[in-house]
Amino acid sequence: MMNMALYKREMRGSAKLLMIFGAIITMYVSIIIYMYDPQMMKMLDSFSEAMPELMASVGMKTNAGDLLGFMVSYLYGFILLIFPMLFCILRGNALIAKYVEKGSMALLVAAPVKRRAIAFTQMKVLVSGIFLLIFYSTMVEFLCAESGFPGELDKTAFFVLNGGLLCLHLFIGGICFLSSCIFSDTKYSVALGAGIPAFLYVLQMLANVGGNAEKAKYFTFFTLFHPEGIIAGENSAILGILILFAGAVVLYTLGIIIFERKDLHI
Repeated sequence: MMNMALYKREMRGSAKLLMIFGAIITMYVSIIIYMYDPQMMKMLDSFSEAMPELMASVGMKTNAGDLLGFMVSYLYGFILLIFPMLFCILRGNALIAKYVEKGSMALLVAAPVKRRAIAFTQMKVLVSGIFLLIFYSTMVEFLCAESGFPGELDKTAFFVLNGGLLCLHLFIGGICFLSSCIFSDTKYSVALGAGIPAFLYVLQMLANVGGNAEKAKYFTFFTLFHPEGIIAGENSAILGILILFAGAVVLYTLGIIIFERKDLHI
């Protein structure tokens, strides 16, 4: 079903973005993990005390009990959510809607390849990019943690946590891919594909602050990714991961079906 020539070409197109976001993640991850020492933790805690609502909004909490708890507090509420999400938005829009808008889709459709194969290939490109970015960030985290603080990382919980992170970004990628398949105009594709994740992340930030705004957590899928619950082995947190994965499968499947049946006007 997959067109290998198209897949290889599009993966080359993903390479630059992957390197850019990989470099950014490397910088932030290495800096934050090596901050895990008493003096730096006191400084970070003082920031949280001075700006509690701002720090809470991006999931940063004080008094982490161990290395993994520290990483969850300072990486999994903002850094490892925002940059892979930006990759999903930028790459997802370029795979279908941009081709249709520019008229380049006519060349792909004219080839002896079924529409379903084209859509499946483009989906595979996006999923591969997400997987590579999360896999890379996981390896950077693991190497930094093991080199700086050998034996302190709960490896099992860490890898389960990053499996959950992968499911979250596959779900976000599914939103971007579906919007790209629905619309033939990139401005609408970006508006939906970028607008939904961005808006729901803002809702999650409001929910993190607490108080009356905490009710916003019931209106955003980011709530399904609960890092603290995952590393604690809570059943509800594991269920959230499974829901995200199932949702991603549904979104990608819908995208392929819609693209296969839509009138491209080419």
